[in-house]
Amino acid sequence: MNPDVEAAQPLNRPIDEDKKGAELERRQSGSLRPRSGSQALASIVHSWASRKFAVGCAILFPVAVTVYVTWWFLTFFDNFFSPIYYKLFDFHVFGLGFITSMCFIFIIGVFFSSWLGSALLGIGEWIIKRLPLVKHIYSASKQVSAAINPENEASKAFQECVIIRHPRKAEYAIAFITGRTVLQTGAQDIKLNTVYLPTNHVYVGDIFLLEDKDIIHTNLTVREGLGELGAASRRDHR
Repeated sequence: MNPDVEAAQPLNRPIDEDKKGAELERRQSGSLRPRSGSQALASIVHSWASRKFAVGCAILFPVAVTVYVTWWFLTFFDNFFSPIYYKLFDFHVFGLGFITSMCFIFIIGVFFSSWLGSALLGIGEWIIKRLPLVKHIYSASKQVSAAINPENEASKAFQECVIIRHPRKAEYAIAFITGRTVLQTGAQDIKLNTVYLPTNHVYVGDIFLLEDKDIIHTNLTVREGLGELGAASRRDHR
């Protein structure tokens, strides 16, 4: 064999091996392209499905809560008078007890709107306010009920929804003005606002005496302020 040819063969082998390696790498990269594309498509579909599922949950959650609360409300009031109908007439019609309960509540409202009902209510409150623990619960509950009573707008317990700095200087909280008073000092009289600040829920809270400069007035009504507190409480419980 020609020595020149033998000398050239070892030089061609690395070149051929490099070509084979490059071809193999090109084929492997080409085979990976469809796989990476399918993975990207699967990721897009998964993200889209997750978002739509979350949207569905957000839409159905208030509906489910409304249905559940309505059903509980109907069942709760229906159970008051349904046993009476069952014992007297030996039958049960769902909803009849609820209708009777609503009629009973309406009659209570009509009766206690009269002078006789108001007198009896005053006697009952006089007795309750002398009970050690019950008087605090009743007083706080009556403040809330007075705030939403449509016939008590002139003398409602919560006069205005405001914002105060609490518990620290850079933090704020929703509160309600329940009255106004004057602090008489030797030098001058200081006008103070009686502010009710709910704590863990609306029925329990703290009372503060604050000047006008320490209160931020808002355009929220009392009912809107109570609604904000109720929404925040539900979020905390979740």
